[in-house]
Amino acid sequence: MDLTVWRTFAAVCRLGSLSAAAAELNHTQSAVSRQIAGLERQLGVPLMERHARGVRPTPAGEVFLRHALATLNEADRAVRAARDAHAGASSRPLTVGATPSLAAGIVPEAIRRLLEQDGSIRWSLLPGLSAQLHNRVIAGDLDVAAVTDAPPGLPHDPRVERRFLGLDEMVVVLPAGHPQAGRGPVRIQALAEHTWVEDNDGSAALLRQHAARAGVTARIDLAAADLPGKLALVATGHAIALAPGVLRCALRTDVTTVGLVDPPTRGIYTITPRRAPHPSAAPLLEQLARAFSSIRPAPAAAHRLPAAGCRLLTADC
Repeated sequence: MDLTVWRTFAAVCRLGSLSAAAAELNHTQSAVSRQIAGLERQLGVPLMERHARGVRPTPAGEVFLRHALATLNEADRAVRAARDAHAGASSRPLTVGATPSLAAGIVPEAIRRLLEQDGSIRWSLLPGLSAQLHNRVIAGDLDVAAVTDAPPGLPHDPRVERRFLGLDEMVVVLPAGHPQAGRGPVRIQALAEHTWVEDNDGSAALLRQHAARAGVTARIDLAAADLPGKLALVATGHAIALAPGVLRCALRTDVTTVGLVDPPTRGIYTITPRRAPHPSAAPLLEQLARAFSSIRPAPAAAHRLPAAGCRLLTADC
């Protein structure tokens, strides 16, 4: 089968229109239509159906699209690999993945230090959740990924090398004028009646587990699409939220954080492919370890309640 036709089919599915796909691909609409019809004849099943606003894949088309995209991505990767091999390993771009909280702090800092140390390196940074990043390392899309073991955790896979950077203590993000702001570590019971917002299942699971151990329930009544959306709901006073401690240095100015007594933690790891690692992967791992050590919040002991008569304040970095 001609992969050009597969790309046409993928473009039609993405745009929902034969004419829009034709314009993007610099083809005529009739040429796109003939390509789709020819693909359907080859497969022996209908792949597209018309609706009021254009076209959409049939159930068979949706299944084929998933496999087609994987095949096209693999073909593109093969072309890049061949060109990189011809040009030499040193010219191969370094592709780094990171969870949103790590992409906002330690990863850019580590890359800055790497560039200062090794000079010019072509690189890119792709955010994602830990499970997605793990799969992309295995697929060969990423050379290094900075991930966490927040629920559901990290799989044990012999195809990747996993390195532990340390524990990150979760903190509570509050509106800047919240009564608990600046008061030091608090027990979760003091915040149990608040409305909470979460943007992913892992953070929500950590919050629920921590509250359950304290014998209370955290009311996660709001959901956000991503981390910026979660922080926006906190900043405008709609809710409070659990957030990674490594974010303290990168938070917007209209929110603040407070530590928890015996806070929930998550492990921070890097993962790299065991086979054919990028030449810059090892030095980047060293810089990530240094960046995490310099950015992470104070050790766990500093977040316990102080002795009677003492007042312990936490400061945002």
